[in-house]
Amino acid sequence: MRVDIQKAFGKAVKLRRTELDLSQEELADASTLARSFVSGVERGESNASTASVWKLAQALKCMPSDLWLSAERIYLAAQ
Repeated sequence: MRVDIQKAFGKAVKLRRTELDLSQEELADASTLARSFVSGVERGESNASTASVWKLAQALKCMPSDLWLSAERIYLAAQ
């Protein structure tokens, strides 16, 4: 199964969110982003801007680079 980097990033966000036992709504509230946007990011359908990645990382209590490293591992594992 091929995964593009956008979908891999979404999986990384979802993985971290579930590790913290947060709902999409809770993540959206904590990051001041719309729940529908968070859902789109997790599905790989919405492109997250630099500012959105920063907000998501802060709400997920990690660094943006942690999310990208996780996305990179997911992406490479699917190749």
